[in-house]
Amino acid sequence: MPDSLPMTLRMYRHLSTAMVPLAPALIKRRLKLGKEDPARVAERRGLSQDTRPQGPLVWIHGASVGEVLAAAALIQKLREANIRILLTSGTVTSAAVVAKRFPPDIIHQYVPYDSPRFVARFLDHWRPSLALFIESDLWPNLILAGAARRLPMVLINGRMSPRSFPRWRQFSGTIATLLGKFDICLAQSHTDAERFAALGSPNVVTTGNLKLDVPAPPADPAKLERLMSLTRGRPIIVAASTHPGEEEILIETHRTLAGFFPSLLTVNVPRHPDRGASIARTVAAAGLNAALRSREELPTGATEIYVADTMGELGLFYRLAPIVFMGGSLIEHGGQNPVEAVKLGAAVVHGPHVFNFTDVYEALDVAGGARRVDTQEALVKQLGQWLADTAARETVRRAGEGVVEELGGALERTLNALEPYLLQLRLEMGAANA
Repeated sequence: MPDSLPMTLRMYRHLSTAMVPLAPALIKRRLKLGKEDPARVAERRGLSQDTRPQGPLVWIHGASVGEVLAAAALIQKLREANIRILLTSGTVTSAAVVAKRFPPDIIHQYVPYDSPRFVARFLDHWRPSLALFIESDLWPNLILAGAARRLPMVLINGRMSPRSFPRWRQFSGTIATLLGKFDICLAQSHTDAERFAALGSPNVVTTGNLKLDVPAPPADPAKLERLMSLTRGRPIIVAASTHPGEEEILIETHRTLAGFFPSLLTVNVPRHPDRGASIARTVAAAGLNAALRSREELPTGATEIYVADTMGELGLFYRLAPIVFMGGSLIEHGGQNPVEAVKLGAAVVHGPHVFNFTDVYEALDVAGGARRVDTQEALVKQLGQWLADTAARETVRRAGEGVVEELGGALERTLNALEPYLLQLRLEMGAANA
């Protein structure tokens, strides 16, 4: 195999092999930064204390929280067919989400570092029957080793962003080789499909975005009732999945709006919860009163900005507030998924940088199911209008729900495309039980 690879991949394999002795130092640094689970670092080296279950095993890999949650409905369908699931991801936050929101029979492992030795250990131990890679987390050694073992591999919910596409085109031989190892690429949109085909994917089908079919996130009823009782009568805005550079804008937005709506409460849910304390300090430095959820603080009548720096509680806050600002969109991050907020009845406002979900936001904006704002002044104006006009907010909410319902169906199309592989697994299961 190595002799037939492009020079870039041969060099990558040599370097990733040579870096193995540095793995302990890398793990130590990541542990210090809170980016690894100290009880599970062996998984990064392809080792596991868990036993492979008998029978066919479908391996699903996603980079982090968003990708893992996108596969939730698909995983449920596979479970209903009595197919065992191995789910891998690369972040501590995604592991926490799996533990909180997925059934206990879903086996979660951290994806091994992309060295041939670690990857070989992982594949030798788990021996997956089918591999589904979510979106575009393409680790070369993982893909090449899977192909060498004749493991059927499918790229699902495939996405190629406007920023990644030109970068990959500079390494056309590399990406064409990797994409060529997949049996089929199931793309989120026609634009994504065109990009994957242009980069060398031999078999591309547009199935839609699985994130549009995700169920609304859950909420603890007791916690919701508690928050509602503490905030009853107050206008509330949720700023969801915010990133650095956005909180300062939202703080000033709150300050301006509070001049017209004195009891306003802004709930800031940072994309990365470990930034909560820093955000609270920024709020305090701006002269506003903050409460921090990770410290088990609850909003009081004096709380102006509630920093909800916990994992897995977005469903709680989406149910609490009728207005949601979607983060990652006022800075060039590409925006976060608005579908869950829309499904839970929020009127959504977002910034101009939404290329991670271009088709979704475009459909919402065109139908009046969301509003785009390009400046802080425009954000203040839009939020102020919705706070003052319940009917206008309700119109946007209904339009948004209609768009999300219309854009759904990716799960069914994905299952249809996977049916030949699932049929083979069912045949193997039947033969084993005969």
